[in-house]
Amino acid sequence: MLEVRGLRAGYGKVEVLHGLDFSVAKGRVVTLIGSNGAGKTTTMRALSGMVRPTAGSIRLNGQEIGGQDSFAVARSGLAHSPEGRRVFPTLSVEDNLTLGAFPRLTGSRPKGDVAADRDRAFSIFPRLKERRTQLAGTLSGGEQQMLAMGRALMLRPDILLLDEPSMGLAPKLVEDVFRVIRLLKGENVTMLLVEQFAMAALDVADYGYVLENGRIRVHGEAARLRTDPAIRAAYLGGGH
Repeated sequence: MLEVRGLRAGYGKVEVLHGLDFSVAKGRVVTLIGSNGAGKTTTMRALSGMVRPTAGSIRLNGQEIGGQDSFAVARSGLAHSPEGRRVFPTLSVEDNLTLGAFPRLTGSRPKGDVAADRDRAFSIFPRLKERRTQLAGTLSGGEQQMLAMGRALMLRPDILLLDEPSMGLAPKLVEDVFRVIRLLKGENVTMLLVEQFAMAALDVADYGYVLENGRIRVHGEAARLRTDPAIRAAYLGGGH
């Protein structure tokens, strides 16, 4: 599904990622965890074309997508729900969801039934259905997060990238986010998850990679990482 080898990327002359190797198999949930500044969000941005890699390979379903523009990456089947949500504030909830299906509507992805998928998004996120005509910029932070995730799902992606989906949310909304992730996992949606609550991420994931200063220090089955005392002490803390 997704194979990353020797990935290097950064901002200007500052290199943030120093040769990452990792993979996500079809139907699996993989999480990237680590402290602030470890390079998690930069990794996600490099995968989706928001940051251009300086070296390495990113292959999705055997096709090289590294260095491509974001619209081309989306056409290849990678959907990114980014840190900070980045909804279109002056468009309605319904229009935001429809734009998630843009590659399908323009023929660069199989079209399928866009209206049915929009209804499915409303069933997953009932609050969005109540606000379908409301401008996205007037939604609460939690509602915008739901919209960002729903918009990404509208691509019918081969892999879904979720970058800090619980950031800034109240505990009840965090529970809602992880409920949706578990629902999607049950539907065999392939996901790469970056999440501040490392223990919760490892609880829902199949496999985990621990980033430290732009390098993968530890990786393994999520259940093993979650119970390893050294990993808990070094990377997970006691609170999550």
